[in-house]
Amino acid sequence: MKRREFLGLFGGAVAIPLAARAQQPTPVVGFAMAGSAGPLRSALAGFEDGLKESGYAAGQNVTTEYRFADGQFDRFPVFMSEFVERKASVIVTAQPGLSAATKATSTIPIVFSIGEDPVKLGIVPSLNRPGGNLTGVYQFAAGLEGKRLGLLHEMVPRALTIGVLVHSNFGPSEMQLRDAQEAAASLGVKLIVVRANAESEFDAAFSTVVQQKAGAILIGASPFFNSRRQQLIVLAARHGLPAIYEWRDYVEAGGLMSYGTRLAEAYRQAGVYAGRILKGDKPADLPVVQVTKFEFVINLSTAKALGIEVPPLQSARADEVIE
Repeated sequence: MKRREFLGLFGGAVAIPLAARAQQPTPVVGFAMAGSAGPLRSALAGFEDGLKESGYAAGQNVTTEYRFADGQFDRFPVFMSEFVERKASVIVTAQPGLSAATKATSTIPIVFSIGEDPVKLGIVPSLNRPGGNLTGVYQFAAGLEGKRLGLLHEMVPRALTIGVLVHSNFGPSEMQLRDAQEAAASLGVKLIVVRANAESEFDAAFSTVVQQKAGAILIGASPFFNSRRQQLIVLAARHGLPAIYEWRDYVEAGGLMSYGTRLAEAYRQAGVYAGRILKGDKPADLPVVQVTKFEFVINLSTAKALGIEVPPLQSARADEVIE
């Protein structure tokens, strides 16, 4: 039996010489996200599951330090400085924090989880061999607005004018708009584009959409929007607007429908990679994982409240229908 396994049987009760402890301190993983802890429960659970798959459990053989920007991206430089000071063994972060992470360190391994192609963004030279101190997960989260618009139009075909809410301060927002506009042209739909960079701008954005006679709204992919998803869901309901979102978490919280990858699965893979790096793997040798499974989720209760009869074809195609 290996020494590590032997010690594990006793739950850490076996005395370890002080010299050995000094040589093998508990590694620190810094985890920084754009949103707040509550809305990110599924992502956090997925990340911790991934760590466990690699043999690490928070509070036992690894220390995980969480930081949440709560939609205020200017907090990331401070977070990264704290991780560097703590001599973190790995830093895990999402797209808004990645720039701050790379500026803070070129030696600490960084595991990212982002919605855009990291090669096109110039983050890594290759998906198969990312090189340097970076690797992570490519979620395809920010390039699906056209698909989402099509699904929303199928749900409410009479809505020939549809609002699109984008977060202008989020890098991929212009790409999202181009994607949505191309889809709108092929569908024969008029778009009302509204922008919000702060929670205080949500009311005006929704009021504009309603004033322009839009019959539905597409909520663009954004970590900031995700951190404020309950407010967005409430506003959509208040204005009687059928809405589609990026993550299933919105639908579980009362939103009408979503289409995207599974956030929990993306962060599970990030946890697996963090664990592998703790075991000695180099990020340069770990290919960027491409999440290719997408899910379409519908909330029937919300549809009923909006007076929408879900088309049978959509119901059949949905990966999950929440009653």
